[in-house]
Amino acid sequence: MRITKPRTQRKKLFQAPAHRRYKHFSATLSPDLKEKHGTNAVPVKVGDTVRVMRGDRKGFEGKIMRVDRKKYRVFVEGVTREKVDGTTLQIPVHPSKVMILDLDLADKWRREAIKRKGMTIERAGPEAVVEEKADEVPKAKEAAKKPRKRKRQKEEPQKRAPKKVRKTRKTEKPKRKRTIKTGSEKRS
Repeated sequence: MRITKPRTQRKKLFQAPAHRRYKHFSATLSPDLKEKHGTNAVPVKVGDTVRVMRGDRKGFEGKIMRVDRKKYRVFVEGVTREKVDGTTLQIPVHPSKVMILDLDLADKWRREAIKRKGMTIERAGPEAVVEEKADEVPKAKEAAKKPRKRKRQKEEPQKRAPKKVRKTRKTEKPKRKRTIKTGSEKRS
């Protein structure tokens, strides 16, 4: 069951642990990177070159200087504002409002994660056929997949017996449910 209350969603977002916050830093890739890596979005990292796609600084390009996981913001080189006293201040940008132009692939773990995410899409008429790359799917993973068992459907649903109402011995009337009194009711 999914939680749909806005306040619960916000609570989960702002109380999320670091490994879940990481996924919220996902930003779209540029069209040529999408084609090259076979994925639409990747979480941003310090060193990636991005373009701001929304807001007053739309069109600015630069490297990511800092990632603030607590406030869900990234800081892009060149996206600054001058204060009244003359000092410059970096402007925070939400990661969903940037597009990644160049990935920093120095990290081995990140390279492997992008490879795992990548899929090739071949268009064959009106429907798209999605195939995973053969060298990326481990054989142990294929062996672990088992065919699902189909549940047998019952021909006739069984009828449940009606619930018995408890009755008192003396009056043969149904028993009242006991209510728990709060502190204010006990005093009065």
